[in-house]
Amino acid sequence: MSKLSSRPSNVSRRGFLRFAGAGAAVTGLSATAFSTVAEAAEQTPLAANLPPGNDDAYWRAVERLFTLDKRVLFMNVGTVGSPPREVLDTVDRVHREVAAGAQSAYSDFADVRALAAAGYGCDPDELVVSHNTSDGMSKILAGLNLREGDEILTTNHEHTGGNVPMALARDRHGVVIKRIELPVGNDQHAEDYVAAFERAITSRTKVMLFSAPTYKTGTMLPIQLLAKLAQEHGLTTVVDGAHIPGMMAYNFHELGVDFLAGSAAKWQCGPGGTGMLYIRNKVLSQYNPNPLPEFWPVVSSSYPSEGGVPPRTGGSKESYNIAAYLQSVGNGSLAIMAGVRSACEVWDRIGRKRIQDYVLGHSAYLKELLAERWGVGSLYSPKDDPRLVCALTSFNPFRNPADVLDHAKSDQFVARMKDEYGIVIRNVDFPVIGSAKAHVPVRISTHLFHQREDVERVVDAMWDLAGKMA
Repeated sequence: MSKLSSRPSNVSRRGFLRFAGAGAAVTGLSATAFSTVAEAAEQTPLAANLPPGNDDAYWRAVERLFTLDKRVLFMNVGTVGSPPREVLDTVDRVHREVAAGAQSAYSDFADVRALAAAGYGCDPDELVVSHNTSDGMSKILAGLNLREGDEILTTNHEHTGGNVPMALARDRHGVVIKRIELPVGNDQHAEDYVAAFERAITSRTKVMLFSAPTYKTGTMLPIQLLAKLAQEHGLTTVVDGAHIPGMMAYNFHELGVDFLAGSAAKWQCGPGGTGMLYIRNKVLSQYNPNPLPEFWPVVSSSYPSEGGVPPRTGGSKESYNIAAYLQSVGNGSLAIMAGVRSACEVWDRIGRKRIQDYVLGHSAYLKELLAERWGVGSLYSPKDDPRLVCALTSFNPFRNPADVLDHAKSDQFVARMKDEYGIVIRNVDFPVIGSAKAHVPVRISTHLFHQREDVERVVDAMWDLAGKMA
């Protein structure tokens, strides 16, 4: 980490379009526009009624789709999202209909999965609406046929959602967990991460598991490059993509991975307790020509109790609908699944690529402002290699760089940002190569309900608080 700069507080706004992209070049919403949730709700349009274009008026209308309290600037979407009003209305309406009619939901929800799959670039037989990312990761690792001595190659920046099912595979089946140390900061290139994984592959490696992006630093590990490396070595790829749905406009087939677990309640802003689980269910000659890994739908109430299923396909046509087996688990929730469908419809109306450009544009602007005040060495998130960026930004907010090692001080910084400035962010802790202690920087999320002025506001507030805590 380099020394922090001591630039004055009047930050230059130069080059915003160059850094943020056209999707983020908007003027912020007036601070007095909506003072209460109720007032905002009364003026909230449906996504279907958004004005045309991609300008200031358009993004103001998008912001009004949400019911977030305008008295608080919420910049922690990486932990939890906020469903649009029409999603909330859908869930409430269907809950009441279910209660009035005592309706059951023994279903594989094929219609919801078909709609979601179209938005994520995969087929309905490959997509499951799970409970969350951790649920998806557990189902993946429990379903793989791993044996004693088999090696999972992963990183030292994983979430418990991946670490726990890996530990269960280790303790139950004798699987070996091998971790590579991830470099951090802006001086990284996509090829650096590929090389780190390649050096660690052995004849015992069976699975390559990694987070993209890492929730700790906001580094988008290069999924396609890592998937290609795994294919060359005959490895199964498992991606903890908690932040991908709703943030990135990825086509899951084109990524070339075998499995990806994500959240539907973070950036996708679906109902709480929902996730997305992708399972490659056919050979994709253009993106992943390797045979399908052996995989069992271990949590299911519809898997045949007699006769089993045919071998998994070796061609471009699925042998059976593996997602349906995983989706059909007793009596589900019609209301929650309707809410997931509604959230996907909102995203599809706005446009997933348009959303990606917008949230990444604000993140790019944020990184440039942070680099101007604190120095580029304060960033734990890359900003210059476009293959490594996402809408999560981790950085060291302290005037004394060594304070990033003080967990209590980092906690205090987050608490004071909320109490004194009305801004919600969070901190994260992780190992850094060459440091005896974990670093505890702060993490900021930029999303659809943020404007350019919100990015400037959080930077100004953090700079002011950093001065008070110096």
